[in-house]
Amino acid sequence: MSIGLSPGEFGARRERLLEHVRGRGLTGCVLFDEHYIRYFTNFGFLATERPVALAVGVSGDMAVFVPEFEVERVRAETVFERIESYPEYPGIEHPMRILQRVLADMGIGGAIGADQDGYPGILGYQGPQLSEVTESRVDPVAPFVESLMVRKSEAEVALIRESARWCGHAHRLLQESSRPGVTEAEASLRAGHEATLAMLDTLGSSYGGQLASSDGVSAGYRGQIGLRSSWAHAIAHNIVFREGDVLVTETSAPIWGYNAELERAMIIGEPTGEMRRLFDHMVAAQQTAFAALRPGVTCADVDSAMLGYFEANDLLPNWRQHTGHAIGLRNHEAPFLDVGDHTRIEPGMVFTIEPGVYASEVGGFRHSDTVVVTDDGIDVLTDYPRDLESLIIPA
Repeated sequence: MSIGLSPGEFGARRERLLEHVRGRGLTGCVLFDEHYIRYFTNFGFLATERPVALAVGVSGDMAVFVPEFEVERVRAETVFERIESYPEYPGIEHPMRILQRVLADMGIGGAIGADQDGYPGILGYQGPQLSEVTESRVDPVAPFVESLMVRKSEAEVALIRESARWCGHAHRLLQESSRPGVTEAEASLRAGHEATLAMLDTLGSSYGGQLASSDGVSAGYRGQIGLRSSWAHAIAHNIVFREGDVLVTETSAPIWGYNAELERAMIIGEPTGEMRRLFDHMVAAQQTAFAALRPGVTCADVDSAMLGYFEANDLLPNWRQHTGHAIGLRNHEAPFLDVGDHTRIEPGMVFTIEPGVYASEVGGFRHSDTVVVTDDGIDVLTDYPRDLESLIIPA
């Protein structure tokens, strides 16, 4: 099985970036964000306090800037012709000052496009800004890059669809592992481990390398167990499952960095009448969003339709979050299916659809499905039962 993106697709992306840079009269572009660099080059790296940058000149010449210990790996795993490096961070001479000399040698200076004015302050990083070391005007290109990432190509959708397939497999394992008396960690780790091994066995070398040895398929609850399920974003506590618990799941399976999202509300044992009522409303609200999402409408229109369902059914006290968000190289991407986001929907956009119904005295009910916008509607990429009877765990 062979999956992934072609060199031509990455080249076309870079050319669109260069057209933007040239159109603004800039001398080149510098990117620091790990997802942006991967988007344009397929180069993955572990973002730490050590700066990494991609520099592209207006003529198309390109250089990657990494700490010295990365050079051997970059030579072996990428096709960069120019690899520049620095000894270590913070070092005797700060890496940003070494980067300035690389940029000057490439003719990048005076007016530079960049996703941000220097390496981001993560993991304790501190350093001078790009504008300071180059004595140049820095023109932000992040909004343009985001606009490119919004619409997915057929190859990108194929990767997200493959991710969705493994999310579904992991969820089945998670549902089978979750029983009264079992802990959250036991069920989650078993499902993620077994699903990852199955995925690696199936995809082999076609599975895009991830950043850490722990990366792979994951499935769990993130603490949304029992009454905690009414907390839209809880954290895990290794809770023991009990009869009567409402559960909200989450799964992920990065494929060449691309993600789908699959979540389900489940119940251990026979649901109460109120549980059934809230569950049914949650499914209906999601179906309302499915029907509203199509080319030509705005993100706000979709969220408004979902909120209209909540209002018509006296559920606004049970509302906590917007309808969903875009997804791709990042688990959360813009635009957002929110009344405050007026981005117009276009074919090729990929979203999660996840309106939840939350009641503190009962629990939370949320399904999340990943969909791609087509010419006349949507294609649901995730495939897992949505009806209550399929999601009751025997007590």
